[in-house]
Amino acid sequence: MDGKKLVKMANEIGAFFAAEPDVLIARAGIAGHIKRFWEPRMRREIFAVIGRGPDHGLKEIVVAALQEHRATLEPVAAQGA
Repeated sequence: MDGKKLVKMANEIGAFFAAEPDVLIARAGIAGHIKRFWEPRMRREIFAVIGRGPDHGLKEIVVAALQEHRATLEPVAAQGA
């Protein structure tokens, strides 16, 4: 999937949860939404986008959510692959 489209989608999720006054709950909400509704290849790609450098276009709250919850969001590689 196109990284630019994923950035746009992630920022929209971030905008929704940014209204939450508790930043920890907001970041958990962003991560939870991505975990539930994004397939593994989408999650892999958004982490690849972050890895390409600071000009990724993601909102700060989205980056924080992804980094904080990376262990639960990163897809596990299939065994034997």
